[in-house]
Amino acid sequence: MNEINIDSVDLNLLKVLQALHEEGSAGRAAIRLGVTQSAVSAALGRLRVLYGDHLFERTGRGLRPTPKAEELRPLVADALHKLRQSLALAAAGAGSLSGRTLVLGLSDDHEIALGRALIDRLQAQAAGLRLVFRQTHSGLAAEMLMDRRIDLSLGAGISGSRTLGRQVLGTGGYVCVLDRAQDPGVGFGLDEYLRRPHLLISSGGFVGVVDEVLAAQGRSRRIEASTSHFAALPHLLRGSTAVATLPQHAGVALAALGTLCCHPCPLALPRYSVELAWRHSAAQDPAIQLLRAQVIEAVQELGLTP
Repeated sequence: MNEINIDSVDLNLLKVLQALHEEGSAGRAAIRLGVTQSAVSAALGRLRVLYGDHLFERTGRGLRPTPKAEELRPLVADALHKLRQSLALAAAGAGSLSGRTLVLGLSDDHEIALGRALIDRLQAQAAGLRLVFRQTHSGLAAEMLMDRRIDLSLGAGISGSRTLGRQVLGTGGYVCVLDRAQDPGVGFGLDEYLRRPHLLISSGGFVGVVDEVLAAQGRSRRIEASTSHFAALPHLLRGSTAVATLPQHAGVALAALGTLCCHPCPLALPRYSVELAWRHSAAQDPAIQLLRAQVIEAVQELGLTP
């Protein structure tokens, strides 16, 4: 195969490839890039010739990347990142972040507790910067960082890697939430806790930290349903006697909406950690530095134990 001369390649094609990956649709990619859909389709045609692969297949739900396109995803993301870094040297300051998009990987408990504060903080510092919240968890965060699907990860921790930086921001405890109309008041002890049906919040859907602690004591609880999203709790608990156990930062934020009440968990549970993770290769990016600083300050305001 003949070597391709980079001087003959339009580097804007890389932006189209990234947009198609992240949007999964030529129409949405066109809106994101501010061009017509026919321009995106033409660019995809040129990309297919350039890489000798179809790159994306049409499905009933949009465009699905081929294995070759998945292989290209982190390489293209890294190349665009380095180009942006070089341009940032020529235009230092918050104004140079206009038009940038940063992706923060987190579970929805942190999004509930911190999302609005982070949006406000970033808009005050760099109004042209757009923040994307992308759902992840500790089992996926490292892979998503290394694949350039997210720029930062906030959560309970990730597996170790020499290519990733990590910082423990603090630890927190658990609370219980229930329908405000079903609040027993000050008498919410362990017996009352175990008498009620439970909603489990878990990515797996079967066992949580509560079940592990109860099993060690020879006890159990009755789980009537499971969900992977904390944000569903106000709807799932409404009109029910059920209780849900969740990280304190999320429980307090949900109770502030007014339909749920919040109690300290009557069961002694191990504390959870809150960690921030990033790629070492992106550590000097001004946009990443700004987001890191704002996440750290927002987490500190939650009152977690250092």
